[in-house]
Amino acid sequence: MASLPSLRPTQPPLLHLVSARPGFLLREPPSLTIPSRCYFSPSLLDRPRPLPTAPLPAAAKIGFSPAQDEVASPGDLEFEAPLKIVEYPDPKLRAKNKRIATFDDNLKKLVHEMFDVMYKTDGIGLSAPQVGINIQLMVFNPVGERGEGEEIVLVNPRVSKYSKKLSLFNEGCLSFPGIYADVKRPESVKIDARDINGTRFSVNLSGLPARVFQHEFDHLQGILFFERMTEEVLDGIRGQLQALEMKYEGMTGFASPEKIENHRRRKVAAGFGK
Repeated sequence: MASLPSLRPTQPPLLHLVSARPGFLLREPPSLTIPSRCYFSPSLLDRPRPLPTAPLPAAAKIGFSPAQDEVASPGDLEFEAPLKIVEYPDPKLRAKNKRIATFDDNLKKLVHEMFDVMYKTDGIGLSAPQVGINIQLMVFNPVGERGEGEEIVLVNPRVSKYSKKLSLFNEGCLSFPGIYADVKRPESVKIDARDINGTRFSVNLSGLPARVFQHEFDHLQGILFFERMTEEVLDGIRGQLQALEMKYEGMTGFASPEKIENHRRRKVAAGFGK
């Protein structure tokens, strides 16, 4: 999901999401109420013939139910540093994300590496599937600067409540480089999650932190931010999405696993894949 508030007047930052520089336009002061235990510091080508389609992961699906959660094995959390951002339309962004049950040093190392790539790409939030690891994990720092603000880690998050009042922000996403558009989301949410040590907690988020969370939570549900846009807004970025699909085909030799030209707006709840 997502991007952060504009730290520079000429260039809005992205949520993790994307970055502390490129993606979210902050319309109101962010508010964050969260227990300290949640913190973890540490060319486009034309092709004459159709390309084969890359196989989608068996569990690939848009929107998941907690009842269907699978538990991640140690192998599901294996990774190689440095991590790399997965871009649309890579199937990993749609694959099912497994629940974390082991809270060990490897998880802490993964969190450290996720923060590292988030800061290096000027993001303020990042979800595990965005670095190709399909587990229920997100990290974010609303300030978007290493050594400033608070580093927040959410494991196996769930939404228990969200406000009826919606607000519009200009969002960006690390998995959609250079693309920014307006997305309407609830202004506040109440969530249940585990911290880096596996301790359960509940927290209320509002303002920018709430938006960053919703953007990243969507990623954990296999939902991408353009699915939250109105058709009018989506029409404004279709060409850019098609360019990313062509880029994917040029790099992999496979046909894009999804096409924005085939997109049909579906009715989804205010942001939580219900």
